[in-house]
Amino acid sequence: MSKTGGSSANENCETKVTTTNRSDKITLMNTPETAAKTFALEAENLSKIVTSPEGMLTILDQVSLQVSHGERIAIIGASGAGKSTLLGLLAGLDLPTSGKVWLGGSELTALDEDGRAALRANEVGFVFQSFHLIPSLTALENVMLPLELASHEQPRQAAMQALQNVGLGERAGHYPRQLSGGEKQRVAIARAYVVQPTVLFADEPTGNLDHQTGETVIDILFRMNQEYGTTLVLVSHDLGLAERCDRIIQMEAGRIQTTQQIKQESQA
Repeated sequence: MSKTGGSSANENCETKVTTTNRSDKITLMNTPETAAKTFALEAENLSKIVTSPEGMLTILDQVSLQVSHGERIAIIGASGAGKSTLLGLLAGLDLPTSGKVWLGGSELTALDEDGRAALRANEVGFVFQSFHLIPSLTALENVMLPLELASHEQPRQAAMQALQNVGLGERAGHYPRQLSGGEKQRVAIARAYVVQPTVLFADEPTGNLDHQTGETVIDILFRMNQEYGTTLVLVSHDLGLAERCDRIIQMEAGRIQTTQQIKQESQA
């Protein structure tokens, strides 16, 4: 099964499928050095500078990081610290002014728009604060969509299993307007994981939820992360949530200020 990222459903591009550890992997080779990459995600000297009415504004300033396969990292910081901008660059949703990103062993920043879309479709899942469900599709159809775009042989069966995994099998026929905020986010999590991504990016996944509902959603997110062995990059203001990850990266004014390793005794 070819992979597709939850946020790139509109992006179609032709690519060649080759067999690796998972039969649906798409190989995107840029240079011989990509084979030597041992990290799920790597950034080198990322900067993002934009023009504002006041002049040039530096949003990110020489950010470098490495994320191991299966690692869970949390990026925290105040509003305007550059967290979401960094996530967008790591996922290939935007390009840096300077610097490089490697995702799944391929240099993301060396690819054109179609190449980045293909790499995201193969390697990435997304969970956003605002859910990003399609209002005219049922919960089941929202989860089926990336599978259908990837020409999966049994998209309905796979999507239903994903909804059952998040406890929403009985709500499969409901439209987003008929679902609570927590249920919408669980549909989004099912959609993100149904494509078996290498890296899952979660941007403030509990930002629109009350505390109790947010806890339920996060329990599901981390449980599925553990089951799938997915690398997780989480952006959050919630320190308690961040402490459930393996590493916390504190950002301030577009730079990484501190990195804290977290010792996890157990995960639900």
